[in-house]
Amino acid sequence: MGNVRQFTLPKLAVAAAVSLALALGLSACQTVATFTQPSLVRVIDASYIAPAVNVVVEGTVLAANIGQGSITPYGTLPASSAALIKVTAATGGASLVTTNGTLLAGRQHSIFLTDNGAAPTSYTVTILEDQQTAAAGGHSAFRFLNQAPKVGPLDVYMVPAGTTLANTIPIVTALPVGATAGYISFTSQTVTMVIVPTGLIKPKYTSAVMALTGGEVRTILMVDTQLTSDPPVAVYMANDVN
Repeated sequence: MGNVRQFTLPKLAVAAAVSLALALGLSACQTVATFTQPSLVRVIDASYIAPAVNVVVEGTVLAANIGQGSITPYGTLPASSAALIKVTAATGGASLVTTNGTLLAGRQHSIFLTDNGAAPTSYTVTILEDQQTAAAGGHSAFRFLNQAPKVGPLDVYMVPAGTTLANTIPIVTALPVGATAGYISFTSQTVTMVIVPTGLIKPKYTSAVMALTGGEVRTILMVDTQLTSDPPVAVYMANDVN
């Protein structure tokens, strides 16, 4: 007879163990470590009373020495279900407000600082979830934040080129103080943004002409003007999607 290799039971057991170890090793090589996407976070300061402030999130200084009307660029932070947020005066001292907020993985957020406009001062931090994808083709999406307590509710118009305010339909009507309207999508075109106290056409805030081509996503912060009554509000605009 030819050469025949014979395996005894002990040898078969060893061979099986070796095969199992190789299989487990290959399986381990194919395991990919999990990865949690970070959050993109910025600060919107709409407080009338707060001094210049620093905003610290989970020990990271997200914004430094900012004041009312500031909308910072996005920073990258770890996602968290209870991120510790501290707002302090830029000059130091005790926290003006300390809170916790949810920062979702792979999402964009704005830390929105406001106040009650009265004494004793009470500051509020709200976490807004921002749109992170471009508006649909041929459309623009705008979100509006009303923090103008002296003026009160506001109407917002996007007046097309060659059209008068009187012939334009508002895209936002009677937006209350402290409220958010957004994101509102409309057909992209060349427009002028006009903001007035609800039900009036004067006094009014008039923006520069905006040539919207589609895909724009923007946040509009509206606050009381400090030194004049006409225009009734000061407006700060930020791009949510670049």
